[in-house]
Amino acid sequence: MPDSPPKKPSAPVLVPILGDQLTRTLASLRGRTKDDTVILMMEVWDEATYVKHHKQKIVLIFSAMRHFAQELRDAGWTIDYVKLDAENNAGSFTGEVARAIEEHAPRLISVVEAGEWRVREDMDHWADKFSCEVEILRDDRIICTQAEFDAWAEDRKELRMEYFYREMRRKTCLLMDGDKPEGGEWNYDSENRKPPKDGLSAPERPKFEPDEITQEVIDLVENRFGDHFGSLENFAWPVTREEAEEAADAFFAERIECFGPYQDAMVAGEDDLFHSMLSTSINLGLLGPLELCQRAEKAYKDGKAPLNSVEGFIRQIIGWREYVRGFYWHQMPHLQRANALNAQRGLPEFYWTGETDMACLADCIRSTRENAHAHHIQRLMVLGNFALLAGVNPREVQDWYLVVYADAYEWVELPNVAAMILYADGGKLASKPYAASGNYINKMSNYCSGCTYSPNKKTGEGACPFNPLYWHFMDRHRDRLEKNHRIGRIYSTWDRMDEERRQEYLDSAEAFLGTLETAESGWARG
Repeated sequence: MPDSPPKKPSAPVLVPILGDQLTRTLASLRGRTKDDTVILMMEVWDEATYVKHHKQKIVLIFSAMRHFAQELRDAGWTIDYVKLDAENNAGSFTGEVARAIEEHAPRLISVVEAGEWRVREDMDHWADKFSCEVEILRDDRIICTQAEFDAWAEDRKELRMEYFYREMRRKTCLLMDGDKPEGGEWNYDSENRKPPKDGLSAPERPKFEPDEITQEVIDLVENRFGDHFGSLENFAWPVTREEAEEAADAFFAERIECFGPYQDAMVAGEDDLFHSMLSTSINLGLLGPLELCQRAEKAYKDGKAPLNSVEGFIRQIIGWREYVRGFYWHQMPHLQRANALNAQRGLPEFYWTGETDMACLADCIRSTRENAHAHHIQRLMVLGNFALLAGVNPREVQDWYLVVYADAYEWVELPNVAAMILYADGGKLASKPYAASGNYINKMSNYCSGCTYSPNKKTGEGACPFNPLYWHFMDRHRDRLEKNHRIGRIYSTWDRMDEERRQEYLDSAEAFLGTLETAESGWARG
């Protein structure tokens, strides 16, 4: 005889699980019994379309949700799973929770807090909207509580990650030798800036063939979101914890040794290099950030990975990831509107099409379109640097980054783009704008060797556009930046140029900016 379906509990606890909460030890599941709980999972139109997410991003989240729901079903939990194309899908989290209350008559809704401002704003009103009790639990997968971050940030004019990171090292005891950092230094970033040597390549990361569940989602996305950015031809992201663990195994076995030295390197056509490629799995909840850091530490202690690589990996997670999470909630909602440099230019069309003669931008956008991924230096020092120098409106840049990357959720994307990349917060996060000329890209990549433009030519026809744009940016923001202790001396170089040379830079920049075509509205938001 076939297995009987789980008996529907009377007056159960309803546990909504969002698409980035795919963790078996989630706070709302701990202590629950299978005969007294209904788990609600929802694919809703509002979340798929508040920006027009990359096709791979939608497939990744929906497929991971469906696999997670099946694992819970197989373990005996009662699952109310609402597919996007289900009849009468309400289209929003709040609407689907209302429907589930009507169907299951729960005595309690127990939910883990949402990571994004707009979702948490809705969630905070559930107690007023619904007749049953609502409890919103802290997401304890995040190591630093918001109260801890706010206490650390209190009375600080500048919120520097380095000092926060040291507190997280002490809290977690990772890479600590008593009360001192392992090896005597907190940060080994100076050892992690090697430019790419000729022929630099890395072992290929694991690619996961779409199974029946994933293929069903791919078909759904192609049918329902065909006008969204990106390609699904290369979809190979891990969508289960088992696959995510396999991806982590490969990183720790094959790539972590070189991750540190070459984490800032860029090589045309080498889309992953030595990066872990685990951010999608961490942000979905398939992998725990602390467990990965502990695993990295063990690799160092076992002599299987150098300290600079392990420290760099751990810093990205308990340092940067935790920091931007706290910064996001500390600065919301005004961070969404920040525009300290008054940048007003529209986003250039090539950010969507990839059609540009600048080899660095073309390759980064190609990888973004094909893989829903580019590594952090490509995002910061190529794609972001250009938007900063060109004075592109922060909201348009924010929308673009949120659309195109599979690991992008607003809590991690917005601080990185508004504050780190665009300096739109006026320096609360970053000590200086991350502005650079073509020299940086030439040093840290092999892009320039095959480019139409020359990084060695500063102005005029054939000059790398980053060169005149850099000085154009510095000149127009002199009043704000000249007193910055990290970059103020640059103006001495500018002042030593004769007036004719300075004007050549400004004229070259203006001429290039005049060639940019602005993307049509509707690319990012319908």
